[in-house]
Amino acid sequence: MGVKQLRLDKGWSQEELSQLSGLSVRTIQRIEQGNKAGLESLKSLAAVFELQVSDLHKIEPNLMASSKTEKQESDNMNEESSNNGKESAEKAAVIAQVKRIKAFNKNLLSYAGVILLLLVINLLTSPDYFWVVWPALGWGIALLIQGLSAHEVVNVFGSDWEKKQIEKRLGKNQD
Repeated sequence: MGVKQLRLDKGWSQEELSQLSGLSVRTIQRIEQGNKAGLESLKSLAAVFELQVSDLHKIEPNLMASSKTEKQESDNMNEESSNNGKESAEKAAVIAQVKRIKAFNKNLLSYAGVILLLLVINLLTSPDYFWVVWPALGWGIALLIQGLSAHEVVNVFGSDWEKKQIEKRLGKNQD
């Protein structure tokens, strides 16, 4: 299992891994293609994946040239990596929530604009029957569910659900 597989297991694109790790997308691509990575890049990746640098070496041994000084630096940084891993995981969760809230806000604006336009059309074409209520109600219910999920009031398909599904499917693939 390499860096690419770790990334895919988390359900991240190369761009998302780039944002979380602070590395460029091109660096991520090079590492996934099997090119050597510097110690700082490895520390960033280890933190994002909540691993020790030495664990990352075990997963993909050819990531870094193995001179003694680099290995010693790698071992010395393991403690630091474990602390940064917790912060990176928190940061990843916050980024994901902000993205969900942003998507909700965009949908809310679309909803308001479209329903307002439909209301005008409704009033101009058939003011005696307010059919605009039906699309407003249907879309509004879906929007309410998205808003509750984005703001984590109701967390039906949250990260816990995702982890269970990934583990379940990985278990099937290993059999």
